[in-house]
Amino acid sequence: MGVSYRSREGARWGALGAFVLVLVVVAFAQRLATQSTPALVMHRTVAAFVRVPGSPPELAWPREGEAAVEVEGVGGFGSTGGSEPVPIASVAKVMTAYLTLREHPMPPGEHGFVMTITSADVEEQGERAELGESNVPVRVGERITERQALQALLLPSANNIAALLAVHDAGTLTAFVRRMNATATQLGMKSTTYTDPSGFNQGTVSTAADQLRLARVAMRVPAFAKIVDERSAVLPVAGRVSNFNGLVGVDGWVGVKTGSDSAAGGCLMFARHVTIAGSQLTMLGVVLGQRQGPLVEAALSSAQRLGDSAAAALRVETIIPAGTSVVSASNVNGGHTNVVTTSALQEIGWAGTAFRVEVLPRASMTRLSAGEQAATVAVRGASVVRTRALATHALGSPSLGWRMRHLL
Repeated sequence: MGVSYRSREGARWGALGAFVLVLVVVAFAQRLATQSTPALVMHRTVAAFVRVPGSPPELAWPREGEAAVEVEGVGGFGSTGGSEPVPIASVAKVMTAYLTLREHPMPPGEHGFVMTITSADVEEQGERAELGESNVPVRVGERITERQALQALLLPSANNIAALLAVHDAGTLTAFVRRMNATATQLGMKSTTYTDPSGFNQGTVSTAADQLRLARVAMRVPAFAKIVDERSAVLPVAGRVSNFNGLVGVDGWVGVKTGSDSAAGGCLMFARHVTIAGSQLTMLGVVLGQRQGPLVEAALSSAQRLGDSAAAALRVETIIPAGTSVVSASNVNGGHTNVVTTSALQEIGWAGTAFRVEVLPRASMTRLSAGEQAATVAVRGASVVRTRALATHALGSPSLGWRMRHLL
């Protein structure tokens, strides 16, 4: 008996419906398989800067004048004595030397340009000597290299060599002084005015904080740093000359420049290397207006006490303890986990020092296992120290229910 037309038609529609259902199921499965998985959301939970707890150290600040001190790569201890511009005497020669080396770099082992002394230079040296200015003797025809000139400028503080370098560099004293002031502006030395290349003119004024800015850049010039760390040097005519900075060569003191006259008192820009926990740090400081005794000695004594007290304040501090939560991670299901440091991050500093903390999460994480690394944490100070940060709990991918709700 034959199958009716209606039965055959029903069978075809049934087969077609089954086929469509299969297609829908396959498409659904493929969509689930290819659906993008949302990345975990990472929220930083540690501050960008962390300050070492406790009261800042009390340094042996000078009882007069101005002073400022800092440790490179760590931070500043602050300043004392106000911020009124005052005469700085021969500390001004640091800018003269810095400009000379900026315009005429002197690589290690080289001696730089050569200047020939004229009769006018000899006459000027004699006039400065009569006025009681610091100088070194020169003679007609003497050839003096850039290195020797800078040694004469920075060790025995020769005013006549300051003028010689200025004219060689800029053509005239006036043009060179313009460069000095323009450079001071570029360095952010807002309270500084230069009126001559030697500092003999009382109109050359600055502050301890401004001169500390100059100390930073000057000591980064290798030729400058090498010369100011010399206890003496031999010049063609003057012979052996000594560094007026009697601290150089003792207990890590490596410069920088003395200055003294009745208007300025005793002044010193100083640098000292300090070793803490095997790391060598550079301390920079400035004292101005010291008058307790002979002026240069007064500046040296004040700087030494200040530097010693600052060095004694340095210690290894824990900035981020082990187990500190630095990130909170969450997924779309509402689950979350903390991400914590595996070890303590320590740096050299003192109570009150602020350190920058960097948190670098791993990119595009969609799930985490308990104990899996989720970020790297770094603290920047005199060096950069890092540690891993691990998830405290597992954090899975989105649930099937969430995936189905977000298919379209």
